[in-house]
Amino acid sequence: MPQRLPAMFFGHGNPMNALANNAYTQAWRRIGESFPKPRAVLMISAHWFAPETAITAMPAPKTIHDFGGFPKELFDVRYAAPGDPDFARQIQTLLAPPPVTLDTSWGLDHGTWSVLTHVYPNADVPVLQLSIDETKPPSFHFELGKKLAVLRDNGVLVAGSGNIVHNLEAYAWGRHVQEPYDWAVRFESSVRENLTVNNFAPLIDYERMGRDAMLSIPTPEHYLPLLYVLGARQDGEVISFPVDGMDGGSISMLSVQIG
Repeated sequence: MPQRLPAMFFGHGNPMNALANNAYTQAWRRIGESFPKPRAVLMISAHWFAPETAITAMPAPKTIHDFGGFPKELFDVRYAAPGDPDFARQIQTLLAPPPVTLDTSWGLDHGTWSVLTHVYPNADVPVLQLSIDETKPPSFHFELGKKLAVLRDNGVLVAGSGNIVHNLEAYAWGRHVQEPYDWAVRFESSVRENLTVNNFAPLIDYERMGRDAMLSIPTPEHYLPLLYVLGARQDGEVISFPVDGMDGGSISMLSVQIG
């Protein structure tokens, strides 16, 4: 029987991390080397935020450059991991009764490939993306994560990619090094404390966590991938934080590992 794989939330940060050799990308590579290579990666990326739940179902997903204003070398990146249409149909069945669209037009956006280009640099693991239904409440995403938990015992890496703190209005774009904002530090610390004691309720109903939460999560798409990963936790599993740091004062690079 395959070894149970962890579930991972990656704080992906700036797309330029795809090309960087820094503390974050080095840690991502170590994560990929720390457990057996999966038979597939199922990624929930902040950058596929759509009015439905859908899954990529093409044999060769394209690399999506869903950003602007970056150097040409970033647009030249191609992450040519294969897809797996048969596995996509299995996940569609697994997540029922909520409908899941088999999508052949999306691909792998930078929330996925900017991380996986370091975790699996040879692009030799099939990758599927699951969209985040923007019409659903946080509890819906947590419950879908619960259904995905069984995949971990079958050689699948269930992963989310976003940022626990993601406020681009406050981000220090190209300016001096910005010390982390007090509200960002407080909110990230609160999330870590709740995760450490497996207290997920306030993390699901995060809007009740007050002003720090609203500043840290002005829009939900970068936060919600965490809830899928928390839903995939199985009884007794330890939560750890293999990557941390705050970029530009307002982007948390914290990664969360389940198991």
